[in-house]
Amino acid sequence: MTRLIVRRDFLKESTCAALGTAVGLSPRTESRNQAGDTTARVVLIRHPEAVVAGSNFNAPVIRQMLDEAVTALLGAPDGAAAFGALIKPGEVVGIKTNVWSYLPTPAEVEEALRERVLGAGVAEDDLAIDDHTCRTNPVFKRATALINVRPIRTHYLAGMSGCIKNYIMFAASQPALHPDSCADLGSTFNLPIVRGKTRLNILCCLTPQFHGRGPHHFSRRYVWDYRGILVGRDPVAVDTIGLELIKAKRREVLGPGQELPPVPKHIQLADTRHGIGTSDLNRIELIRLGWEEGILI
Repeated sequence: MTRLIVRRDFLKESTCAALGTAVGLSPRTESRNQAGDTTARVVLIRHPEAVVAGSNFNAPVIRQMLDEAVTALLGAPDGAAAFGALIKPGEVVGIKTNVWSYLPTPAEVEEALRERVLGAGVAEDDLAIDDHTCRTNPVFKRATALINVRPIRTHYLAGMSGCIKNYIMFAASQPALHPDSCADLGSTFNLPIVRGKTRLNILCCLTPQFHGRGPHHFSRRYVWDYRGILVGRDPVAVDTIGLELIKAKRREVLGPGQELPPVPKHIQLADTRHGIGTSDLNRIELIRLGWEEGILI
């Protein structure tokens, strides 16, 4: 029988490292973390009813998952308080989504975030959800805060499309970031329109794609209903955990020799070259909430 970890179970279990809820607990310094966190905390939450028949998404469940994940991330009493700690009244907020036609950010996730941001005191005219035109979007150009959200999938050049790669649309030239397996994608977080503004990174692992065969390749054969969401303040830490999930699924389905897609070097380089987060698993605290069956990581 599967076990759902409820909030009080998490509070009890997270106090004891011996229970294995963390992957390293070493602190990070503020100078290496734009979010100002002293540790790179990532929350993985899953729910068996997040994805329903036909790979459709359950909006009320997803809203609850996001609330519980951000609450655990920040140690807040509830979802409203958690988002209120991230976003202040009167701010201008851009939600950087992803509209890749085969596997876009679910509308249910976007709407849950929109509701929470508005509930935090942001005016309708000061909130925008955008992807391809975020760089020229008037709201994004004057934004004081960003939320970064997209699905996880493999990518034929970068190895993995995650939170770091999601900001490529802020670059003046996307092709300029393609050489060397998209090694310098992390540089986008240091662009003036972005730097220091990202309050939350969300990697949708509801229906991840773990394998592809070239540009824009998509096959349901390589997608599975994981029913999970990863959240964190540190985009590198979130992507590092996301990569572990992709590797685990590839080992399970394709075999041990195929655990890596094209080497996603941009994740480590976002840490070591661009200084926007940590890619060291020994310095990432991973909190697991919810459904445990098939968790893989």
